[in-house]
Amino acid sequence: MTEALDKTPPPDKTPSPRTAAPLVVLSKVNKHFGALHVLQDIDLTIHEGEVVVVIGPSGSGKSTLCRAINRLEPIDSGAITIDGNALPQEGRALARLRSEVGMVFQSFNLFAHKTVLQNVMLGPQKVRREARDVVEKRARALLDRVGVGNQADKYPSQLSGGQQQRVAIARALAMQPKVILFDEPTSALDPEMVNEVLETMRSLAAEGMTMVVVTHEMGFARSAANRVIFMADGRIVEENTPDEFFGNPRSDRARDFLSKILHH
Repeated sequence: MTEALDKTPPPDKTPSPRTAAPLVVLSKVNKHFGALHVLQDIDLTIHEGEVVVVIGPSGSGKSTLCRAINRLEPIDSGAITIDGNALPQEGRALARLRSEVGMVFQSFNLFAHKTVLQNVMLGPQKVRREARDVVEKRARALLDRVGVGNQADKYPSQLSGGQQQRVAIARALAMQPKVILFDEPTSALDPEMVNEVLETMRSLAAEGMTMVVVTHEMGFARSAANRVIFMADGRIVEENTPDEFFGNPRSDRARDFLSKILHH
Protein backbone atom coordinates (compact mmCIF):
# COMPACT_ATOMS: atom_id res chain seq x y z
CA MET A 1 0.00 0.00 0.00
CA THR A 2 1.66 3.19 -1.14
CA GLU A 3 1.05 6.43 0.65
CA ALA A 4 -0.21 9.30 -1.44
CA LEU A 5 2.34 12.00 -2.00
CA ASP A 6 0.70 15.20 -0.89
CA LYS A 7 1.73 18.69 -1.88
CA THR A 8 2.33 19.99 1.62
CA PRO A 9 5.98 20.63 2.41
CA PRO A 10 7.61 17.80 4.34
CA PRO A 11 8.36 18.35 8.02
CA ASP A 12 11.73 19.84 8.84
CA LYS A 13 14.43 17.23 8.63
CA THR A 14 17.79 17.53 10.28
CA PRO A 15 20.49 18.40 7.77
CA SER A 16 21.96 15.41 6.01
CA PRO A 17 24.60 13.86 8.26
CA ARG A 18 26.86 13.07 5.33
CA THR A 19 29.66 15.02 6.98
CA ALA A 20 29.63 12.29 9.67
CA ALA A 21 31.90 9.26 9.49
CA PRO A 22 31.09 6.58 6.90
CA LEU A 23 29.43 3.67 8.68
CA VAL A 24 28.44 1.26 5.89
CA VAL A 25 30.47 1.21 2.68
CA LEU A 26 29.72 -0.96 -0.38
CA SER A 27 32.34 -0.96 -3.12
CA LYS A 28 31.75 -2.56 -6.54
CA VAL A 29 29.38 -5.15 -5.04
CA ASN A 30 28.08 -7.84 -7.41
CA LYS A 31 25.61 -10.64 -6.77
CA HIS A 32 24.14 -13.27 -9.10
CA PHE A 33 21.27 -15.68 -8.67
CA GLY A 34 22.14 -18.13 -11.41
CA ALA A 35 22.15 -16.19 -14.66
CA LEU A 36 20.39 -13.22 -13.04
CA HIS A 37 22.77 -10.37 -12.15
CA VAL A 38 20.82 -8.89 -9.23
CA LEU A 39 23.44 -6.43 -7.92
CA GLN A 40 25.67 -4.78 -10.50
CA ASP A 41 28.74 -2.86 -9.34
CA ILE A 42 26.98 -1.23 -6.39
CA ASP A 43 28.86 1.67 -4.79
CA LEU A 44 27.12 3.13 -1.74
CA THR A 45 28.27 4.90 1.42
CA ILE A 46 25.94 5.37 4.37
CA HIS A 47 27.05 7.81 7.05
CA GLU A 48 26.46 7.68 10.76
CA GLY A 49 23.03 9.06 11.63
CA GLU A 50 21.82 8.96 8.04
CA VAL A 51 18.44 7.60 6.95
CA VAL A 52 18.70 6.11 3.47
CA VAL A 53 15.50 4.91 1.79
CA VAL A 54 15.87 2.47 -1.10
CA ILE A 55 13.02 2.40 -3.61
CA GLY A 56 12.43 0.96 -7.06
CA PRO A 57 10.35 -1.54 -9.01
CA SER A 58 9.98 -5.16 -7.91
CA GLY A 59 13.00 -7.24 -8.84
CA SER A 60 15.36 -4.25 -8.90
CA GLY A 61 17.67 -5.71 -6.22
CA LYS A 62 16.53 -3.62 -3.24
CA SER A 63 16.01 -6.47 -0.75
CA THR A 64 19.15 -8.27 -1.92
CA LEU A 65 21.13 -5.08 -1.30
CA CYS A 66 19.67 -4.82 2.19
CA ARG A 67 20.38 -8.47 3.00
CA ALA A 68 23.93 -8.26 1.64
CA ILE A 69 24.84 -5.59 4.20
CA ASN A 70 24.69 -8.11 7.05
CA ARG A 71 25.68 -11.08 4.88
CA LEU A 72 22.31 -12.81 4.89
CA GLU A 73 23.09 -12.85 1.17
CA PRO A 74 26.77 -13.50 0.41
CA ILE A 75 28.14 -11.40 -2.43
CA ASP A 76 30.08 -12.66 -5.44
CA SER A 77 32.58 -9.81 -5.66
CA GLY A 78 33.31 -6.39 -4.24
CA ALA A 79 33.61 -5.36 -0.62
CA ILE A 80 31.32 -4.31 2.24
CA THR A 81 32.60 -2.71 5.44
CA ILE A 82 30.74 -1.81 8.63
CA ASP A 83 32.42 0.88 10.72
CA GLY A 84 35.68 0.21 8.89
CA ASN A 85 35.60 -3.58 9.34
CA ALA A 86 35.17 -5.94 6.39
CA LEU A 87 32.26 -8.37 6.60
CA PRO A 88 33.60 -11.66 7.98
CA GLN A 89 32.84 -14.84 6.02
CA GLU A 90 31.36 -16.87 8.88
CA GLY A 91 31.68 -17.92 12.50
CA ARG A 92 31.82 -15.83 15.65
CA ALA A 93 33.21 -12.76 13.94
CA LEU A 94 30.19 -12.68 11.63
CA ALA A 95 27.80 -13.18 14.55
CA ARG A 96 29.50 -10.34 16.39
CA LEU A 97 29.22 -8.04 13.40
CA ARG A 98 25.60 -9.02 12.82
CA SER A 99 24.89 -8.01 16.40
CA GLU A 100 25.87 -4.46 15.38
CA VAL A 101 23.57 -4.49 12.35
CA GLY A 102 19.90 -4.79 13.35
CA MET A 103 17.43 -6.24 10.85
CA VAL A 104 13.66 -5.84 10.66
CA PHE A 105 12.01 -8.19 8.17
CA GLN A 106 8.78 -8.05 6.21
CA SER A 107 7.37 -11.05 8.10
CA PHE A 108 8.40 -10.09 11.69
CA ASN A 109 10.32 -13.39 12.30
CA LEU A 110 9.43 -13.50 16.01
CA PHE A 111 9.72 -16.77 17.92
CA ALA A 112 6.14 -17.99 18.36
CA HIS A 113 6.91 -20.06 21.49
CA LYS A 114 8.47 -17.14 23.36
CA THR A 115 6.73 -14.15 24.91
CA VAL A 116 7.19 -10.67 23.55
CA LEU A 117 9.63 -9.86 26.37
CA GLN A 118 11.60 -13.08 25.80
CA ASN A 119 11.86 -12.32 22.08
CA VAL A 120 13.41 -8.94 22.80
CA MET A 121 15.77 -10.29 25.48
CA LEU A 122 17.05 -13.27 23.52
CA GLY A 123 19.79 -11.63 21.43
CA PRO A 124 21.59 -9.69 24.18
CA GLN A 125 21.52 -12.74 26.47
CA LYS A 126 22.58 -15.37 23.93
CA VAL A 127 24.94 -13.41 21.69
CA ARG A 128 26.32 -10.79 24.08
CA ARG A 129 26.05 -12.83 27.30
CA GLU A 130 24.63 -9.81 29.09
CA ALA A 131 23.14 -10.15 32.57
CA ARG A 132 19.44 -10.97 32.62
CA ASP A 133 18.40 -8.08 34.88
CA VAL A 134 20.22 -5.54 32.69
CA VAL A 135 18.69 -6.98 29.53
CA GLU A 136 15.17 -7.16 30.96
CA LYS A 137 15.28 -3.53 32.07
CA ARG A 138 16.39 -2.45 28.59
CA ALA A 139 13.85 -4.70 26.87
CA ARG A 140 10.93 -3.32 28.89
CA ALA A 141 12.07 0.25 28.21
CA LEU A 142 12.28 -0.49 24.47
CA LEU A 143 8.82 -2.09 24.42
CA ASP A 144 7.49 1.05 26.09
CA ARG A 145 9.35 3.17 23.55
CA VAL A 146 7.66 1.43 20.59
CA GLY A 147 4.26 1.52 22.31
CA VAL A 148 3.74 -2.14 23.24
CA GLY A 149 5.02 -2.23 26.83
CA ASN A 150 1.68 -3.59 28.05
CA GLN A 151 2.03 -6.61 25.74
CA ALA A 152 5.29 -7.90 27.24
CA ASP A 153 3.88 -11.17 28.61
CA LYS A 154 1.82 -12.08 25.55
CA TYR A 155 2.88 -14.34 22.70
CA PRO A 156 3.29 -12.99 19.15
CA SER A 157 0.12 -14.71 17.93
CA GLN A 158 -1.89 -12.63 20.42
CA LEU A 159 -0.73 -9.36 18.84
CA SER A 160 -1.78 -7.53 15.69
CA GLY A 161 0.64 -7.39 12.77
CA GLY A 162 1.51 -3.80 13.58
CA GLN A 163 2.26 -4.67 17.19
CA GLN A 164 4.40 -7.64 16.13
CA GLN A 165 6.45 -5.45 13.81
CA ARG A 166 7.00 -2.92 16.59
CA VAL A 167 8.20 -5.78 18.82
CA ALA A 168 10.59 -6.76 16.01
CA ILE A 169 11.92 -3.18 16.00
CA ALA A 170 12.40 -3.32 19.78
CA ARG A 171 14.22 -6.64 19.35
CA ALA A 172 16.59 -5.06 16.83
CA LEU A 173 17.20 -2.09 19.15
CA ALA A 174 17.92 -4.39 22.11
CA MET A 175 21.27 -5.28 20.56
CA GLN A 176 22.18 -1.56 20.55
CA PRO A 177 23.13 -1.75 16.86
CA LYS A 178 25.11 0.82 14.90
CA VAL A 179 22.67 0.58 11.99
CA ILE A 180 19.23 -0.99 11.43
CA LEU A 181 18.17 -2.47 8.10
CA PHE A 182 14.44 -2.50 7.30
CA ASP A 183 13.40 -4.83 4.46
CA GLU A 184 9.84 -3.88 3.40
CA PRO A 185 8.77 -3.55 7.06
CA THR A 186 5.16 -2.60 6.31
CA SER A 187 4.35 -4.66 3.21
CA ALA A 188 2.80 -7.56 5.17
CA LEU A 189 0.57 -5.26 7.23
CA ASP A 190 -3.05 -4.28 6.82
CA PRO A 191 -3.31 -0.64 5.70
CA GLU A 192 -4.53 0.62 9.07
CA MET A 193 -1.46 -0.84 10.79
CA VAL A 194 1.10 0.67 8.43
CA ASN A 195 1.14 4.11 10.05
CA GLU A 196 1.81 2.88 13.58
CA VAL A 197 4.98 1.16 12.35
CA LEU A 198 6.04 4.11 10.18
CA GLU A 199 5.59 6.47 13.13
CA THR A 200 7.88 4.28 15.24
CA MET A 201 10.45 4.39 12.43
CA ARG A 202 10.09 8.16 12.07
CA SER A 203 10.82 8.63 15.76
CA LEU A 204 13.95 6.48 15.45
CA ALA A 205 15.08 8.56 12.49
CA ALA A 206 14.50 11.76 14.46
CA GLU A 207 16.65 10.36 17.29
CA GLY A 208 19.58 9.88 14.92
CA MET A 209 19.50 6.10 14.33
CA THR A 210 21.36 5.10 11.18
CA MET A 211 18.78 3.36 9.01
CA VAL A 212 18.60 1.69 5.60
CA VAL A 213 14.95 1.26 4.64
CA VAL A 214 13.66 -0.69 1.64
CA THR A 215 10.05 0.39 1.23
CA HIS A 216 7.17 1.28 -1.09
CA GLU A 217 5.96 3.96 1.32
CA MET A 218 6.74 7.14 -0.57
CA GLY A 219 5.35 9.43 2.14
CA PHE A 220 7.86 7.94 4.59
CA ALA A 221 10.66 8.35 2.06
CA ARG A 222 9.78 12.00 1.64
CA SER A 223 9.35 12.85 5.31
CA ALA A 224 12.05 10.78 7.03
CA ALA A 225 14.89 10.13 4.58
CA ASN A 226 18.06 12.14 4.25
CA ARG A 227 18.68 10.44 0.92
CA VAL A 228 16.63 8.40 -1.53
CA ILE A 229 18.32 5.65 -3.54
CA PHE A 230 16.43 4.57 -6.67
CA MET A 231 17.31 1.13 -8.01
CA ALA A 232 16.35 -0.60 -11.25
CA ASP A 233 17.70 -3.76 -12.87
CA GLY A 234 20.30 -4.33 -10.17
CA ARG A 235 21.84 -0.87 -10.38
CA ILE A 236 21.62 2.39 -8.46
CA VAL A 237 20.11 4.62 -11.14
CA GLU A 238 19.72 7.77 -9.08
CA GLU A 239 20.31 9.10 -5.57
CA ASN A 240 19.31 12.46 -4.19
CA THR A 241 17.56 14.27 -1.36
CA PRO A 242 13.84 13.45 -1.11
CA ASP A 243 12.83 16.95 -2.24
CA GLU A 244 15.04 16.76 -5.32
CA PHE A 245 14.20 13.16 -6.15
CA PHE A 246 10.42 13.53 -5.91
CA GLY A 247 10.33 17.08 -7.27
CA ASN A 248 12.86 16.76 -10.05
CA PRO A 249 13.89 13.17 -10.88
CA ARG A 250 16.85 13.16 -13.26
CA SER A 251 16.45 9.80 -14.99
CA ASP A 252 13.70 8.63 -17.33
CA ARG A 253 13.49 5.42 -15.31
CA ALA A 254 12.76 7.29 -12.08
CA ARG A 255 10.25 9.61 -13.76
CA ASP A 256 8.41 6.61 -15.19
CA PHE A 257 8.40 4.83 -11.80
CA LEU A 258 7.10 7.87 -9.95
CA SER A 259 4.40 8.58 -12.54
CA LYS A 260 3.02 5.07 -12.06
CA ILE A 261 3.02 4.95 -8.28
CA LEU A 262 2.02 8.51 -7.45
CA HIS A 263 -1.02 8.83 -9.71
CA HIS A 264 -2.71 5.44 -9.39
